[in-house]
Amino acid sequence: MRHFGHIPSAARAALFHREPAEFTADSPARTLAVALGATLYSPATRPRLADAVRKQAARGVVSMVLCLEDSIGDADVAAGEANLVAEFRALADDRAAGGPDVPLLFIRVREPAQITDLTARLGDTVALLAGFVLPKFTEDRGRAFLEALTEAEQTAGRRLFAMPVLESPELLHLETRAETLAGIAALTDKYRDRILALRLGVTDFCSAYGLRRSPDMTAYDVKVVSHVIADVVNVLGRADGTGFTITGPVWEYFRPGERIFKPQLRRSPFLEGRAEDLRTALIEHDMDGLLREIELDRANGLLGKTCIHPTHVLPVHALSVVSHEEWSDARDILRPERDGGGVLRSAYTNKMNEVKPHRAWAERTLVRAEVFGVAREDVGFVELLTAGLAG
Repeated sequence: MRHFGHIPSAARAALFHREPAEFTADSPARTLAVALGATLYSPATRPRLADAVRKQAARGVVSMVLCLEDSIGDADVAAGEANLVAEFRALADDRAAGGPDVPLLFIRVREPAQITDLTARLGDTVALLAGFVLPKFTEDRGRAFLEALTEAEQTAGRRLFAMPVLESPELLHLETRAETLAGIAALTDKYRDRILALRLGVTDFCSAYGLRRSPDMTAYDVKVVSHVIADVVNVLGRADGTGFTITGPVWEYFRPGERIFKPQLRRSPFLEGRAEDLRTALIEHDMDGLLREIELDRANGLLGKTCIHPTHVLPVHALSVVSHEEWSDARDILRPERDGGGVLRSAYTNKMNEVKPHRAWAERTLVRAEVFGVAREDVGFVELLTAGLAG
């Protein structure tokens, strides 16, 4: 797998100063946590799920969550489990016959017992499973999930990752937040090798107060939500080796049908005032909020995003590519001769880079550059997006 691997190699070469690197489900966890990108959710009950997985992989999706929790009704859980077992078999048979690789696949469960049960029922097709998504995660609730994951790994004979979802009322409510965060930090540290990333359940946060953001607003405009995000990053997203990758919240809006991009260029209000190559884009007005939220995600310490519609994937990936300017700054900061610190003018002569304060940023930027690539100097969001659509 590789990001933008669905577009022709000649087109990639024209876009990237350094192309995205290939990775597999066996790559280091730090690489995979960044590589998740836009993680596309799909109900586990979906008919012909294997075909849908293959279709999205061909469009550039590299991680998917097959959901047995909130996306399906209580009465449909057993049918969803049976469907997963059958569709994993279809995917495995296709791979054995020389079919293409599948994305990183995760199952979102409701209860810990589903982890061990499904791992056993999947049999040898568990080789296609990257791990499980754990809902409404707290220290008390999460322990049983992670113990079940440990047991499932023994059954599977391979590494399985956990992606806890932080969405519980205890985390949202101010009077219990600090204690809840401390408990989550202690538990996830104990199981650090199995935690791939932490996901934010912003829809549940909004639900607790009867709120819903409009297409013109981001999660950061809803203050009760943005405060929780800030506290989660403060405790669980530190760059000192104790933190985890934390992914961005879901964007709920899309137009009917799968194609929400216009065939002609138009001006985007969000992109006004940006570099010239970003001032026009193939986007409808209601995509401006998504683009703004993706940028705010990264500015606030989040990486990747939960997606519930295929058309959200390419914007997330296009805005995850490292610009040539970012790459140049990061490389300069991390040169061995700079280990003693100091301040230097950037290669683009438009900023000062302070070696010690910017080191953690530079290290994270180069990991992102490895996974998403480095754009050429004259390539921006529009070129990356349109190439992805054409691919």
